[in-house]
Amino acid sequence: MNFKIVGEISQIETFAVGSNIREIARLRKVYGRGRWRKRKGIARIRLADGTNHLAEVHWYEAAGIGRKEFKIKNLL
Repeated sequence: MNFKIVGEISQIETFAVGSNIREIARLRKVYGRGRWRKRKGIARIRLADGTNHLAEVHWYEAAGIGRKEFKIKNLL
């Protein structure tokens, strides 16, 4: 689903680090080595149809690489 994050992400939590991430091998192959974390937070998003929603989003993040592969988990 295509969406854009509008504003800042709040209530950020890390819930998996390194080998606890199921897709760690793929992340390292695609983006490079790093201290990968799977994180979640609450953000205002704009969907492709133009509507705005508050949503729980998940993503992968590593220092020096940045935030990658955002996913919408729940519309709030």
